[in-house]
Amino acid sequence: MLNEALRLVRVFHDINQSQMAKKLEISRSYLSEIESGKKTPSIELLDKYSHIFHLPSSSILLFSENLENDTFSEKTRIAVAGKIIKIMNWLSETGSIKNDKNVKQA
Repeated sequence: MLNEALRLVRVFHDINQSQMAKKLEISRSYLSEIESGKKTPSIELLDKYSHIFHLPSSSILLFSENLENDTFSEKTRIAVAGKIIKIMNWLSETGSIKNDKNVKQA
């Protein structure tokens, strides 16, 4: 469910597909295919998401694994995703999660 995690992160930050595609330097149609699960994002693309949203790539992957439960409604998944993202941002800011930049410097 990586595609859904990437979509939810984008939606939570109130960024439309066109804006996100521009930030990622890809076409909107390619982003649409990624978010619908038709295409798999590359590691480089995940790194771009990580940089744009200030989240470790590993957190995005962990988040995607936790979305496997299909019993939640769309509205609930977006709300839960938002809470998880806020927690991950807080942990990152407090140093509890080392982002990729900190790991490389260590």
